[in-house]
Amino acid sequence: MSKLVRRITGHYGATGIGTIATFCLALTLSVTALPPSAAAQAHKVFCALVPHFKDEYWLSVGFGLEQEAQRNNTDILFFEAGGYGDPAVQIDQLETCVTRGVDAILIGAVASDHNGLTEAIERAARDVPVFGLVNAVHSDALAGRVGVDWRDMGYLLGQHLSTLHPAGSPAQTAVLVTGPAGSGWTGPLEAGLREGLARSSVTILDVLGADTGLRHQLALSEQALERHPGANYLIGSAPAIEAALGLLATRPHRDKPVLVATYVNHTVKRGLMNASVLAASFDDPMVQARMAIKMAASAPARSAQTLGPKVVVLTNSDDNLTEVRMSPADYFPALQ
Repeated sequence: MSKLVRRITGHYGATGIGTIATFCLALTLSVTALPPSAAAQAHKVFCALVPHFKDEYWLSVGFGLEQEAQRNNTDILFFEAGGYGDPAVQIDQLETCVTRGVDAILIGAVASDHNGLTEAIERAARDVPVFGLVNAVHSDALAGRVGVDWRDMGYLLGQHLSTLHPAGSPAQTAVLVTGPAGSGWTGPLEAGLREGLARSSVTILDVLGADTGLRHQLALSEQALERHPGANYLIGSAPAIEAALGLLATRPHRDKPVLVATYVNHTVKRGLMNASVLAASFDDPMVQARMAIKMAASAPARSAQTLGPKVVVLTNSDDNLTEVRMSPADYFPALQ
């Protein structure tokens, strides 16, 4: 378990494939393509609502938001919902942000189709522009959204495994450990993964889902290993892979599944670098955060605009993994 995860645990209690160099160039172009914000613009305040910071992925989102906000003369008020379990928390946070008179709201929604949450977004959007952040939420009231298609996240990962195990090659099995069903990314991710594996010899034996806090994902990883001890692959969320790394370290004399991550956080990056993780889909959370601030600063009017970086698959054979940027090891945002 990383030092940062131990710190977070204390905070919350017990509870297409290409080279990185090409990818970085594409990301630079995608960010600079956004309309530049005026350096001398008036000071603004944005709210950022995220599911939780128990997953290091969201720490990189938060750090990216803060960095870009500083460049745009903007302060960020961070709110986290404690997990994906209760949309009522984000409903209250939306109302709080409107009451505070902020200039924009960025929401990483805990649910994509929850009626109460989408209605709250619509109410808030009457007074304040609301932008989708990373997670999909199905609301026509959004002023814009920054994020990737999570179907692509799964599909490209499935395609990568298909190149290793094409149809007709020896049969392989996998277990998928993922997030909660109600979130906006798990369904598309699984569908894309299955599509990418369609012409492979890999069969998904089981799908286990829960909140992406480390405690919940640890329990799912334990279940996956106990139910399917002979599985060739454990495909999982970043916290699931972190949990599996710890679990497998205690089983030195047993067969171990190959680990594949559906997205990247600090621990998955380290796992790629030391070859304990085979591959991972990467959507660059810091670049998404920068794009979100630029969008909110320059597009106050409602539009159907959706922007996001190109998804790639990172592997442990890539030689430029150190260039993959994450938040600093000691970073944790100030919460409201």
